[in-house]
Amino acid sequence: MLFLPDGRQMKAADSYTIREKKIPSLILMERAARTFVETVMERKLDLSNVCVVCGSGNNGGDGFAIARLLLEKGGCVTAVMAGNPDHCTEETLRQMELFREAGGTVGNSFEEGEYSILIDAVFGAGLSRRVEGDYLACIEAMNRSGGVKLAVDVPSGVSTTTGEVATSAFRADLTVSFQCAKLGCVLYPGRDYAGEVTVTDIGVDTSVLEGDREAAYALEEKDIKTMLPKRRPNSHKGDYGKALIIAGSRGMAGAAYLAALAAYRTGAGLVQIYTPEENRTILQTLLPEAIIRCYDFFDEKELLRLLNWADVVNIGSGLGTSDKSRRILQTTLENVQVPCVVDADGLNLLAEHSRYLSRLPHDQFVFTPHMKEMSRIVKKPVEELQRNRMEILTQFTGEARITCVLKDARTCICRQGEHPYVNLSGNAAMAKAGSGDVLAGVITGLIAQGMTCFDGAVLGVYLHGLAGEAAREEKGIYSVLARDLADAVGTVLKRLEE
Repeated sequence: MLFLPDGRQMKAADSYTIREKKIPSLILMERAARTFVETVMERKLDLSNVCVVCGSGNNGGDGFAIARLLLEKGGCVTAVMAGNPDHCTEETLRQMELFREAGGTVGNSFEEGEYSILIDAVFGAGLSRRVEGDYLACIEAMNRSGGVKLAVDVPSGVSTTTGEVATSAFRADLTVSFQCAKLGCVLYPGRDYAGEVTVTDIGVDTSVLEGDREAAYALEEKDIKTMLPKRRPNSHKGDYGKALIIAGSRGMAGAAYLAALAAYRTGAGLVQIYTPEENRTILQTLLPEAIIRCYDFFDEKELLRLLNWADVVNIGSGLGTSDKSRRILQTTLENVQVPCVVDADGLNLLAEHSRYLSRLPHDQFVFTPHMKEMSRIVKKPVEELQRNRMEILTQFTGEARITCVLKDARTCICRQGEHPYVNLSGNAAMAKAGSGDVLAGVITGLIAQGMTCFDGAVLGVYLHGLAGEAAREEKGIYSVLARDLADAVGTVLKRLEE
């Protein structure tokens, strides 16, 4: 498990370490500088013309310490104070003094040019305002300059909370983050500005983040083994859950197939598909393992019987938005007594009939919208949602009492009372039709085996991303299909099992 704090949360962890662990701020700064320089040396970067641009805060102090250590390594180093010297922290003043004592000189303005290495230590995680004026001109000049560009902790200009770049930001080739990658460096567009992100350990105690439910986290592959549902030797299909997939419409049998296949690949014991009669033959041919139950018209009695049969329900993939589909969704949402995953057209219908949200009979729902679907549900533009995704997602899940999986290049998951989750697995090969149907099926399969809605969503999204990585390795970035993702889930689980 990796915490992904923003600037405020990381400052709290720093303060806790200084106060409770009795490690002075200057020592943490020295550790940060040392690990940064170790990274530079490991990569055998050219030290012949290094420029370190520093601000007046502690990120600038890190920068001056880095400049001194590179000077001691034999580098030709220039340091620039881009901030107001009168506003320097005590630690930054001390590091500037130590740099001068080591033989370095400090300039008061950055000169655009060609450098072997250009290091940004202007704001880091301490940015709390728009970059304007002289700072903006400095960052833009740094971006125009030549050389390998490195950022200290966070590229200046990137919001650590949202990843937003309000005006401009330093565009790094490599960002060396201390103790934790910062949230703004994994969310887009901040991720694009951070370049490669490497994290170094400087001894900050991050346990304080465990008590801050606003602190986001990500999974590592080593976390999966403890999360996966167990398979007992003495068991049968009923022990691994009965999943009802309400999906498909005329010409959309594939959505039902992909969701059901993914649920089976993830370990569900029994999958039943409820779909229009037109889909029967193709689904029985593609997935003979599934029970196929079909309808020509809305049959409330039959639907209620199926809802009563299931341990988990998945509704919406390829369902369509006809009045028949709406009645099926409404009946399901108002009567389902087991966990329910709502995807695709289920969400589109819900956006048109938001009153259904107030009629949910319990809090065991998982919504899996992409940005446009979420925009329709919360009645906010996609651009606003991208800028403030965590805030909007947290507010929505608190009001609706559900788990929400907001799908994007960085999928985020929120549920009231849980740490927000940000997914780091996956790749652009997964940007294909049907990928979302597979994800909904994976989550359904995990919940069928007894996982909670939130844990099933988190693990499902991570596994889905790992499947995308495995499929890309086999097919390449252009040629991965949604069914390849479903099959690759089995490949990933087999690897983890072994």
